[in-house]
Amino acid sequence: MNKMPLAIDMEIGQVTVIGAGTMGAGIAQVCAQAGWTTHLYDAFPQGLEKGMATIDAFWDKGIARGKTTQEQKMEWSAKLSLFSDLESAVKNADMVIEAVPEIPSLKHQIFSDLGRFTRTGCILGTNTSSLSITDIAEASGRAEDVIGMHFFNPVPIMSLLELVRHDACSQRTITMAEAAGKAMGKTTILVKDVPGFATSRLGVVLGNEAIRMLADGVASAKDIDTAMELGYRHPMGPLALSDLVGLDVRRDILLNLAKSFDDDSYLPHPLLNKLVAEGRLGKKSGKGIYDWASGKAEESDL
Repeated sequence: MNKMPLAIDMEIGQVTVIGAGTMGAGIAQVCAQAGWTTHLYDAFPQGLEKGMATIDAFWDKGIARGKTTQEQKMEWSAKLSLFSDLESAVKNADMVIEAVPEIPSLKHQIFSDLGRFTRTGCILGTNTSSLSITDIAEASGRAEDVIGMHFFNPVPIMSLLELVRHDACSQRTITMAEAAGKAMGKTTILVKDVPGFATSRLGVVLGNEAIRMLADGVASAKDIDTAMELGYRHPMGPLALSDLVGLDVRRDILLNLAKSFDDDSYLPHPLLNKLVAEGRLGKKSGKGIYDWASGKAEESDL
């Protein structure tokens, strides 16, 4: 196995990504493109098929646009293998990145297994956007090897990687995670393990206030988003971004912040709760604040 040097006495050759959903598939894609042997694990075969289809579609679109070649796709595909057995997937891994749903008990069980199935020194990253890294790290029994690795959707396009350190995280783990992010073409920031970290805390508060303005009739969803895109140079407005992330995800982060800080100002706006209850979760469900039937954000009745 060819290993790519990351830093002095540190190298990586094999990466395992746990969870083949939207985020996991994107992370596996950029790992394969970085030249690493990449294992993509999901407990459900249909999840693996869907994840691989997403990756293939992204590569094919790049070929159609002339940004990548068929030869590159073949090279990257050869680096990527699918697994439905966790222990086999993480065997000999130098780094594991977990990207399963934001369910604390699920993440804790996975990291408990990783603590047993991976070798000491294997970097264990969690892609959580709001859960306590300290709690997840403790579940592994190897807290020094665990770090938050918060990617952004769509992973192959978004350049930011938010690294989250907890008190027991080793400097070696931080250095390796920073170097791995650079190898994936990401710009990394390092933040402390506090509720919402830096990005989620700011992002959900802005999104929640935008929903409040929408409910109050201040302006249309499109005009609120345009105000932030053109007035503040945001690449995407807060309402469209909320739909892209998932309204259920945004709601859950707000509830976690309200509980963690004992501050009702973080509670999700009633309109956000209403949309989630109706199954209008954003782009992934076809409708949220916007109607995504055409693939683009179109005004929708609320």
